[in-house]
Amino acid sequence: MKTIIQITAGRGPTECCWVAAQVLKFFLEEVQQAGLSYMVIQRIKGLENGTVQSATIAIEGKELKPFIDSWIGTIQWIGKSTFRKYYKRKNWFIGVYEVDQVKEQKIKEKEITFQTMRSTGPGGQNVNKVNSAVRAIHQPTGTSVVVMDSRSQYQNKKIAIQRLQQKMIEIQLEQLKQSLNDQWENHLSIQRGNPVRIFRGTDFKKEKKVKTFKESRNQLKKELRNQLNK
Repeated sequence: MKTIIQITAGRGPTECCWVAAQVLKFFLEEVQQAGLSYMVIQRIKGLENGTVQSATIAIEGKELKPFIDSWIGTIQWIGKSTFRKYYKRKNWFIGVYEVDQVKEQKIKEKEITFQTMRSTGPGGQNVNKVNSAVRAIHQPTGTSVVVMDSRSQYQNKKIAIQRLQQKMIEIQLEQLKQSLNDQWENHLSIQRGNPVRIFRGTDFKKEKKVKTFKESRNQLKKELRNQLNK
């Protein structure tokens, strides 16, 4: 199973970009702890060093959905600005979203139709007289290429299939880029209510309540002394 996640500061100020950078580190640590594999597809830096406007990550592995579900939504960080010392605001929000994926499409040779034509340009009379050039058309999408590299129609067909496959890959990459651009709307719609996770403090670590038995120990000593003095 594979999914693509986007962590974004939206139109938030530099502080939100700092939070996005910290969340990205924390997120990737949890990905590794969960035994999942990942690849950072895109990382857009913020205006300040150590900040991230947005990051797009592809994640694969078993039992992926529960892990992703625990992150999707608004992330809240409670803390003082690391850039504006006397700024009073203490609540900052960023978003984590799942990106719609472009379905990978592989070409089947039976889906391709070929048209032959005379080659043009240099190559002698034989090239110009024989229908050695080939146009390959992928019927489901209408994508086509023309090949006239060889004097052999058979060789040109083989080359045409390869180039058609490459062209389809390029089209799919453009569609993925467009999908990522469309996700920019996520940058504009970060909801501040009901955050799925809350972080505090500049070290961005989970709050740990240090348990101490000092008070109870002192109380026991006091009670013991009282018992001995009786």
